[in-house]
Amino acid sequence: MKFNRRARLDPSQVSDQRGRRPAGRTAAAGGGIGVVIIALIALLTGTNPADVLGSGDAPAIQAEPGSEGELERECQTVADIDENADCRFVLYVNSAQAFWEDYFAAAGEQYSPAQTTFFTSSVTTRCGTASSQVGPFYCPGDQNVYLDLGFFDQLRTTYGGPSGQFAEAYVLAHEYGHHVQNLTGQMQRVRTQSGPDSDAVRLELQADCYAGMWAHHATTADDGSGQPLITELTQQDIADALAAANTVGDDYIQERFQGTVTPESWTHGSSDQRQQWFTTGLETGDIAACDTFAASTL
Repeated sequence: MKFNRRARLDPSQVSDQRGRRPAGRTAAAGGGIGVVIIALIALLTGTNPADVLGSGDAPAIQAEPGSEGELERECQTVADIDENADCRFVLYVNSAQAFWEDYFAAAGEQYSPAQTTFFTSSVTTRCGTASSQVGPFYCPGDQNVYLDLGFFDQLRTTYGGPSGQFAEAYVLAHEYGHHVQNLTGQMQRVRTQSGPDSDAVRLELQADCYAGMWAHHATTADDGSGQPLITELTQQDIADALAAANTVGDDYIQERFQGTVTPESWTHGSSDQRQQWFTTGLETGDIAACDTFAASTL
């Protein structure tokens, strides 16, 4: 993946709350394999992580000193990624939102931007208070994507995921797919919560397809002045996204951490399905091809 160093970044789309601690009770769970599996239930989903994990006291995690406000000061252009690697996440957010803004406009609709919030330890949202153990998530109540950047180290080490940067971009694009589902009413179509053909799985696979749509158009999403943010995607980038999709498949997770696969409990779809629907969006770039709710087979 190649970035355009001349393009400007918009850090106002990201709220950096690292170094803050929310008041009150937080959603958390005990340690061990149970946390790993429970966390993946909320991974890359629009569900309420507090509902998944319940309430409790989050473990004390040292907040990163001096992080508050750094993105606003240090992430002005793509070239700033050289000095502050976190600026690349601002780029991913800017690129995804620029794409969807253009896509909505072409359809005669107006896109409502979503904020991405970086946090450590735990965060309070309109969907509840969540520990960083839940992984990245989207809260439809406040139209916000929440992300502890430490998740990506866990994705590589605990889940055996890829190390390439485009895996990071895939995760954020998936979460913005949930935002689009919220804006277009797709989230309201969910009636069944688990199972290989459930509405919950269809929602997740559609968000994967939307992530693929963004990847299809990624080199055309610009900074608002005509400068593209991303100038090239390689086959290795696509391979990294597919590897990430494989790693968060329900069957992969269950086999890795439980030793058995139980499709009736699936909430996100199998690795093959997640890769298939990301590829559908990537190859077509067309939202009509992403109607998982109308698909006879997933």
